[in-house]
Amino acid sequence: MQDFQHSFTYAFRLVVQADATLLEIVSLSLRVSVGATLLACLIGLPLGAILATRDFPGKWLLTVITNTLMGMPPVVLGLLVYMLLSRAGPLGWLEMLYTPGAMILVQFLLVLPIVTALTRQIIEDSWQEYKEQFRSLCLSNTTTILTLLWDTRNGLLTAALAGFARAISEVGAVIIVGGNINHLTRVMTTAIALETSKGDLALALALGMILLSIALVVNALVYSARLRVT
Repeated sequence: MQDFQHSFTYAFRLVVQADATLLEIVSLSLRVSVGATLLACLIGLPLGAILATRDFPGKWLLTVITNTLMGMPPVVLGLLVYMLLSRAGPLGWLEMLYTPGAMILVQFLLVLPIVTALTRQIIEDSWQEYKEQFRSLCLSNTTTILTLLWDTRNGLLTAALAGFARAISEVGAVIIVGGNINHLTRVMTTAIALETSKGDLALALALGMILLSIALVVNALVYSARLRVT
C-alpha cells in the first residue's frame, strides 16, 4: 500500500514539475494525434458530404465499407501498414517504418472512417431538410457541400473530436509501426504499457493522469458542441 502511495505522490510531482521526459512523450503524442486527425478531417469531411448529397454508382458499397472500417481492429490495421512500410513492402522505399510519420499514417487510417461516417450522417440529415431549397437555387455541387459543411460545423466538430479521441488513445497499431522507441516514437499509450511492465508505476500514472485529462477536455468539448447543435 505504501508503494502505491509513493507512486501516486511521485506521479503527481512529475506532472506539477513538468518533467522533461513526460513533456517529450506528451508533446509527441499530441503532434501525432492532432496531425492524423487534421489529415482525416481534410479528406473525411468532404468525402462524407459527397456520400450524403450525391448519388453515384457504388455509393451504397462505399458507405458500407466506411461503416465497417469504423470497427477495424487496430492491431490488424497496424499489421497491414507494417507490411506496406517494411523493407519488403511496396512502400518500403519511403523508410517510414518506426518513425512518427508511420504513426501518423496508421492513426489517420483509423480516424478517417470515423470522421467520414459521422460527417455523412450529420450532413445527410441537413441535406434532407434543405435539399429542395438548394436545388431551386441551382447551386453548384461545391457550393452546396461547402454551405452544408458550414451549417453543420458544430456537429462536425463532434466528429473531429471523436476522431481525435480515437487517435490519442490508440496503442496496438502505434506500437507495431512505431516500435515504441525512446525519444523518437514513444507516445503516452505505449509508454504507459512499457512503464507498467517495467514496474515504473510513477511515470505510467503521470502519463495516465494527463491522458485522462485530455479525454476529459475532449468529452467536455463534444458535449458543448452537442448542446449548440440542439
